[in-house]
Amino acid sequence: MMRSNLLYAHSGGVTAVINASAAAVISAARARPERIGKVFAARRGILGVLAEDLYDTEAFDQDALARLTLRPGGAFGSCRFDVPSDDGHRVTDRLFEVFAAHDIGYFVYNGGNGSMDAVARLRDAARERAYPLICVGVPKTVDNDIVGTDCCPGFGSAAKYLATSMLEAGLDIASMVGSRGSVFVMEVMGRNTGWLAAATALAANGDPDAAPHIVLVPEATFDEEAFLAEVQRVTERLGYCAITVAEGIRRPDGSLIMEKSRDPRGYVQLGGAGSAIARMIHERLGYKHHWAIPDYLQRSAGHWLSAVDHAQAVAVGRAAVELALDGHDGVFPAIRRLGDAPYRWDVTTEDAGRIANLERKLPPAFLRADGLHVTHAACDYIRPLIGGEVAQATRDGLPDYGALPLLRVPRRLSPWAA
Repeated sequence: MMRSNLLYAHSGGVTAVINASAAAVISAARARPERIGKVFAARRGILGVLAEDLYDTEAFDQDALARLTLRPGGAFGSCRFDVPSDDGHRVTDRLFEVFAAHDIGYFVYNGGNGSMDAVARLRDAARERAYPLICVGVPKTVDNDIVGTDCCPGFGSAAKYLATSMLEAGLDIASMVGSRGSVFVMEVMGRNTGWLAAATALAANGDPDAAPHIVLVPEATFDEEAFLAEVQRVTERLGYCAITVAEGIRRPDGSLIMEKSRDPRGYVQLGGAGSAIARMIHERLGYKHHWAIPDYLQRSAGHWLSAVDHAQAVAVGRAAVELALDGHDGVFPAIRRLGDAPYRWDVTTEDAGRIANLERKLPPAFLRADGLHVTHAACDYIRPLIGGEVAQATRDGLPDYGALPLLRVPRRLSPWAA
């Protein structure tokens, strides 16, 4: 087969291990010089492709790749941009102009549900144009909501960070119990799914008196009176109550507990559910209250990576290149669980179009009957994913992520009119 170049891009919210997948893609592509020439990375995802704003990863030597694999955030930048289907092919035509200008024969797109949709659509567009392009996805999302894979790289490390945070906060608040009673509320990411919120239940390790005492997830309708009764019951027994709140919890009528803003396209930025719940408790029950939002911290904690999560991020990055070279188009490497004790897994293949834009929610068996916590089954599923630690180099007491050699590729086309 002909030798051509490979283009890699991030998409959507980044994770603590997305760069591990990027480094694995670069390394795997370099190992096949007879099939793959240069390896490019788009700056800011698909927007970088449209703008013909590309990096040449040839500048990354082995030391730089080693730094990349342990670096949180998205080294090449990311964006939230959906390829439109109603613009007369304007965007798609531009993408293929850039592909052709830089002899791109392989496109590897690292993202979530929407990105898998883009992979499938670009596969179809290439076939319609008879353009020789293989499109392969690489799964990632801290939300753990991609259908067709047992778990998503990025989730395990975020889950490890949040469970640790709840464990340590619980020990703190338990040591400061007073006569008035107090509550601590931690709001975590989770627009439509409660995987991250459920992960905090690992902090209790099966102890009903340990934090978190309540876990609120979007899959369970928020019942205010039942919730307040449980808060009061726990606080009267222990002197305090620790609560995890997913940002996307909803009332029985389907309305969000809180949203930050809504842009002209209707995209809702969530935030504030934790503070709303804390104020509700204070106003109705009179308890002293504190609340926290880890926000970006939960997905960027490179100092506390899950070794399992990191290994899976590397595995899917490597597998994506292998799938592309084998001619598998419009697919992504998925993680398959083979066993729990001990935890075993491998990588299989899933069709991107089949699962595009779907969301994998917490199954009913993972939710307590009253909707105020998760079950042991949920913990049994999540626990292996946070296993192990990855040693980080440090400098002056901080993680040493170092600098990266980002070398821009000269443009060959006219500027893109966004």
